[in-house]
Amino acid sequence: MKKLLNTLYILTPDSYLFFRNETICVRVGGEEKISVPAISIEAIICFSQVTVSTPLIGFCGERGISLVFLSPHGRFLGRVTGPVSGNVLLRKKQYATLDDTDFSVNFVRILLLAKIRNSKAVLLRSARTASSQESAQQLYQAAEKLSGTAKLLEDCTEVDSMRGIEGSAAAIYFSQFDQMLSLSCGFHFGTRSRRPPRNEVNAVLSFVYTLLSREVQSALESVGLDPNTGYLHALRPGRPSFALDLLEELRAPLCDRFTVSLFNKKQLSQKDFETDEEAVYLNEKGRRTVLAAWQRRKAEEVRHPFLDEKIQIGMIPFAQAMLFARVLRGDLDCYPPFVWR
Repeated sequence: MKKLLNTLYILTPDSYLFFRNETICVRVGGEEKISVPAISIEAIICFSQVTVSTPLIGFCGERGISLVFLSPHGRFLGRVTGPVSGNVLLRKKQYATLDDTDFSVNFVRILLLAKIRNSKAVLLRSARTASSQESAQQLYQAAEKLSGTAKLLEDCTEVDSMRGIEGSAAAIYFSQFDQMLSLSCGFHFGTRSRRPPRNEVNAVLSFVYTLLSREVQSALESVGLDPNTGYLHALRPGRPSFALDLLEELRAPLCDRFTVSLFNKKQLSQKDFETDEEAVYLNEKGRRTVLAAWQRRKAEEVRHPFLDEKIQIGMIPFAQAMLFARVLRGDLDCYPPFVWR
């Protein structure tokens, strides 16, 4: 199994990144603030106005270190990568499956069943620790509705129809998000809003989804797969549709539980957010808090349900990418999704 490396997050405006003797260095205002051995870094994610030296860009390309640029609010701007890696025959098989209706339908069904099951698990977990009997009852009822929605997928033979079912399941799930937040945390969810996020909870969800999406994309590329060839998400130039596909099964257990925990443990306050017209975003202090907790969470270990071995949470995207590659090679009959236990 691949070793989990660190991600270097650059949040300070006007930072200058450069390369020196196998080390990645950061300078702010003419003063060197940090230097990190490149061998321990998997990716560099830059927020706000950051300058990167040309030698460092070349070094990152050679070493396979992903260099990602995000807006101050976490919106993806661009990504610098080295030469495309992987087996061309593996990608050829991947492209062929796009025209295989049976493969696409079966894969999307497995993916969405796992997403609904993971969403249900998050609801049930929150129900067991709910602050009131009424909240617990609502969460249990929503979990039952998700079970009924999942049954609709079993006989569905068209991806378009599955997208509609997935939308219904998401509506049921997010309608109960406020029930998972403790009353004492002082925040509410309301409804899912993305572009832009309308409140603090949505701001954190969108931010964490962006982080995980980047990690899924890197995992796919690391095993030689094309992150743009989606089955659930339609193909669109410049969009990592396949990375977004695999993100679906991981949203609830990795991102949603993490977000709920941040608020319920009162690790975030109103001072961690800023408002831009009708939108709400994490400010620099808030991003630092979330990123520090995210890195700690990634280092925790869980038992993978299919591999039956303990792996770090940060390695789950790589494990799933590896399993999909094994399906394409014919080593597995079907894709084993990640199901949280």
